[in-house]
Amino acid sequence: MRKITELELYLGQVGEFAAIGLEEYQGDWKTQRVVERTLQMLIETCADIANHIVSDNMMRTPTSYADTFRVLAENAVISAELFSVMEKMAKFRNVVVHQYENVDAEIVILVLRKHLGDFSMFKDAIISFLKRQSPLSPQ
Repeated sequence: MRKITELELYLGQVGEFAAIGLEEYQGDWKTQRVVERTLQMLIETCADIANHIVSDNMMRTPTSYADTFRVLAENAVISAELFSVMEKMAKFRNVVVHQYENVDAEIVILVLRKHLGDFSMFKDAIISFLKRQSPLSPQ
């Protein structure tokens, strides 16, 4: 649950930039750094949560960040549609971390404007899965 709290924190922080325009974003390196790093941390937190689920439930070992989300989809923790989005987020994270000079500002703006809700959907799917797993939850 600590990781879920982190996810919510990062989502709230990056959400403050959801209305920023492309030109404003491109013209402000500090905003770029804050947004890109926060998105990176948000995606990594989702992967951490996924890895805990995979490990705790003895699912197959993922081979990459993207594959971690595939394993969740294979085990009906998240939907195929959500997997598709999270796979793209994992690939975006790799660009931010390894090819930061090539981060496409238009993709960042797209994530900010249209895909922050996907992180909430991920969180909801994880919480729903955990409730189904809990011996204390009503069946």
